Amino acid sequence: MTIRNWVKFAFWALLIGGLVNAVASLIIRWDFYQPYLTNGEITEFLAAVIWNIILGFTMSVMAQAGFFAYLTLHQVGVNIFRSLTLWNWVQVVLILVVLVDIIVFRFAPGAETAVDWIIYGTLLVVLVGAAILTAIKKVKMTQKPHVLISTMFFMIVVTSLEWIIALVGRQDNIDVYVALLLFPLVAVNAFQILMLPKYNSQSEADRKKLEERRKVRKETTNVAKA
Repeated sequence: MTIRNWVKFAFWALLIGGLVNAVASLIIRWDFYQPYLTNGEITEFLAAVIWNIILGFTMSVMAQAGFFAYLTLHQVGVNIFRSLTLWNWVQVVLILVVLVDIIVFRFAPGAETAVDWIIYGTLLVVLVGAAILTAIKKVKMTQKPHVLISTMFFMIVVTSLEWIIALVGRQDNIDVYVALLLFPLVAVNAFQILMLPKYNSQSEADRKKLEERRKVRKETTNVAKA
């Protein structure tokens, strides 16, 4: 990918993370925003929205780092197992392991009531549902059925790791952030896995145009010298 297209790619991922987190925070943390509007404190309300946009930017940067780490991991996995089919089966096992880890070791210790389980269950449905929809879309876009597993692996396993890392060290409103931080990560990762081929194709087209310009310039220079 050319630097120009990488900047575009990163910019849109950053924007998506910020906007999605801002919208999600208005829904999930409405009790936090409502007093500002009730008291007419518009400046404080806007400051809170901007803070959540910046938080979304942070999640986007983390998602972008995770995406490029995944691209390396995927290539290494294919090289190690020397078979895309075998590597896909390994990814399926890892998906199941991560889902069990989330339910047993992440959600269960903090789920004290039925309401907690409903909330955690909804978040799991969002994660898995988004992964399935993104994977189906990826297959339709590429016409390559084998990308179904790798896309689901990225959307579930990598997103979960980013999600857990984002929550490390937080002591305040941990339940709120468990719900809030998932949405920008899912949105940015879906954008990245679906749109990367477009930016790669654009980069290839830009390189060809550059080569053609160089040839024309070289031919023009040779004619002038002659």
